[in-house]
Amino acid sequence: MNVSIIIPTYNRKPILEKCLSALENQKLNKNLANYEIVVVDDGSTDGTSLWIKNNKDNLPHVVLYEQDHGGPALGRNLGVIKSKYETIIFIDSDLIVLDDFLISHVDKLNTFWEKNIKKCFTYGSVINTSNFQNPQNEKYKLLDTSFAYFATGNVAISKELILSVGLFDTSFSLYGWEDLELGERLKRIGTKLIKCPKAVGFHWHPPFCCEQIPSLIKQEKERARMALVFYKKHSNFRVRLMIQLTPLHYLIWHILCLGGFISVERLQPLLQFLVNSKRNRLALEILRIPLNLIYIKQLNKLR
Repeated sequence: MNVSIIIPTYNRKPILEKCLSALENQKLNKNLANYEIVVVDDGSTDGTSLWIKNNKDNLPHVVLYEQDHGGPALGRNLGVIKSKYETIIFIDSDLIVLDDFLISHVDKLNTFWEKNIKKCFTYGSVINTSNFQNPQNEKYKLLDTSFAYFATGNVAISKELILSVGLFDTSFSLYGWEDLELGERLKRIGTKLIKCPKAVGFHWHPPFCCEQIPSLIKQEKERARMALVFYKKHSNFRVRLMIQLTPLHYLIWHILCLGGFISVERLQPLLQFLVNSKRNRLALEILRIPLNLIYIKQLNKLR
């Protein structure tokens, strides 16, 4: 089996360097003969493409494509179209993997393909970390548990299967949902999700600070807009639950925020105190409560 790893990226050069370095040091075995790393630079302005071109000798598996900034769905589509191998692995450009990452996915897929079950994909583990120097040192936490069916942070699938249901919908031009929408199409044809916990990826993100709050609020409003695009394409109860478009969700988040009394503005002194005390992760988890209310309000406002 040969593998094409698809990585769209936008202004993430420092962590992308670690991502690609880890992927260049992958083990091979009887099931994995060769692989390519298809990087799609989505109009980065931080010198991403130039760095890749200047480091070709250290990145022998990397194939670079460039596009105007159009979002990850467009980038992943270009990557799939340009890929040359029969197995596709999607990861994000801020994911650092272990040296057995590829063979973990390939061995698991191969087990099912040998049984003539090709309508399936493997879903690896994602561990969130803010440790830039040594992301692989992060331990698994309960908050790292994902209940998503298909998320492009760490999945492997046959190229034939993904082409059969269509590529990513590029109308998801803002933040969120484009991978879950494609997952809905895969689910409709009975595609089997196979957990692959040995394929571990460490998802790096910078430690939370209060200066990030405006961008996080913007992200929630974009997520609400894209959620409605998702629901218009798949108007079923399962999607309503996924995007939280129910009276119960509206009620729950209003209760948790005491009708809006617990707001981002009122929490800022507490958040700053926690950040100063180096409890950045706790600060972010507390902030997620009023952020989700912002999302819910925007969702119901736009519907």
